[in-house]
Amino acid sequence: MSVSLQVMYPAKAETTFDHNYYLSTHMDLLDKHMGAHIASTVVTKGLAGADDAPAGYHVIATILFKDQAAFGAAMAAAAPVVADISEFYSGTPEMLVGEVVG
Repeated sequence: MSVSLQVMYPAKAETTFDHNYYLSTHMDLLDKHMGAHIASTVVTKGLAGADDAPAGYHVIATILFKDQAAFGAAMAAAAPVVADISEFYSGTPEMLVGEVVG
């Protein structure tokens, strides 16, 4: 069973997000510390919500793992990646761990 981790960065009036830092520095940290356990990663930058409303999220990152063991190993190495969040995002991200079913 594949496992996904989605990290969502809500776009609220009081939050800031440094896209350049995220894509260059943070994603390099992710690769360095967790990359050996990751099957694939997709980063989606929010442009708009429904009916052209402002995007609800700055970014949603979807990280896929082959199985629960790979996810567990990645999370065991994630401390430096998590500690880096405050360098590019001023809020608290939302996270969803899920079973890939489709």
